[in-house]
Amino acid sequence: EVQLVESGGGLVQTGGSLRLSCVASGFTGDDYIIGWFRQAPGKEREGVACINSDGRTYYSDFVKGRFTISSDNAKNTVYLQMNSLTPEDTAVYYCALEPGWGLDIRAPLYDYWGQGTQVTVSS
Repeated sequence: EVQLVESGGGLVQTGGSLRLSCVASGFTGDDYIIGWFRQAPGKEREGVACINSDGRTYYSDFVKGRFTISSDNAKNTVYLQMNSLTPEDTAVYYCALEPGWGLDIRAPLYDYWGQGTQVTVSS
């Protein structure tokens, strides 16, 4: 059974930083993409960034230059370093896994999801 567990969310002031972690277990394939998504109240879930098993990355335009996705394969962990946070970044952040290798940040393509972690940025 594939499991994804996020952590690292919390309350931070505008301009602050947080690092989210996503620990994956149970996936036995060689190729995969892990993505970070977020959903604010009343809004649709949107893709933030993704990384594949080759280490290639993709970012949505609204986080370029502020967020960095990385992975530690030895720990089965993907990180999302978030800097220069604004209240507009407030949301529940989810990580998800899709078997394969093509970078794609569209949520419906992802098969496995974590439970989410809340990020709140105060003004």
